[in-house]
Amino acid sequence: MMRTETRFPAIAYGPDSRICIIAGGGDLPAVIAEDLDRQGIRPFVLMVAGEPDPEAGLERYDHESLTLEEAPSLVKRLRRRGVTHVVMAGEIKRRPRIAAMRPGLGLLRHVPAFLRALSSGDDGLLRFVVEWLEGSGFEVVGAHQIVPDLVATEGQFGKVSPEKTDWRDIDAARLAAEAIGALDIGQGAVAIGGRAIALEGIEGTDAMLARVKDLRDHGRLAGKQRGVLVKCSKPGQEARTDLPSIGPRTVDEAHAAGLVGIAVEAGSSLVLNGPEMIGKADALGLFVIGLPPREPRHED
Repeated sequence: MMRTETRFPAIAYGPDSRICIIAGGGDLPAVIAEDLDRQGIRPFVLMVAGEPDPEAGLERYDHESLTLEEAPSLVKRLRRRGVTHVVMAGEIKRRPRIAAMRPGLGLLRHVPAFLRALSSGDDGLLRFVVEWLEGSGFEVVGAHQIVPDLVATEGQFGKVSPEKTDWRDIDAARLAAEAIGALDIGQGAVAIGGRAIALEGIEGTDAMLARVKDLRDHGRLAGKQRGVLVKCSKPGQEARTDLPSIGPRTVDEAHAAGLVGIAVEAGSSLVLNGPEMIGKADALGLFVIGLPPREPRHED
């Protein structure tokens, strides 16, 4: 694999640093917590109620649970715990019920911006949360700044290489993923036969791959073989909150959907449990590659 430069600096912790992981679903929260633990830093985990995977083992760390409707108390809780740094990690599959929320004085003046953010895409909402936390005195950092080795590199990850025809699918899926990313809809797409056939929505990559599997099972993709999943960051995305990621589960689901490969944008995507993921991809005959970052587009 070719090393790819990233635009994300690592962070340094002082002796009084206290790191909170706001944990959603998926593998990322546990990966961050385990890495901090190896560094001798015991994180505080604030679990978004109903989101973290039960098998993630986050309960073994100092933790609390927070419903989305209790989000106005977030700053107060973090201050009570002496938190200095915040990292948001993992999927959150629903949005708060506005009628059930009780904004405190600290959030009240942000209500108009909050309501606008709720009506926007995920990136818009996450930007609001970042600005709110930073304005309250916390340093918001990304998973890639805590565990820099998670950032995808450029080139082939395992033993399996794309075939010549797979590059048509890679190009088609990447164009589709970039198009929905520009609309703040999703980060991934699947292409088969040189044509995008599935786009990631708010429900996430897992659900998209399940749809592709259903299409195959019901004969909607009869005669269409192979196929590729591509994930890339949204243009201008808030990089500290929701970088696209892949891991062993992605490989399993791509294989179940009948796909033959996965491609991610190097430098701005995360690879979780890399050795396990590569071993599984090799065993199942899937390729996994890091694509060169797109050059930024400039208006004439």
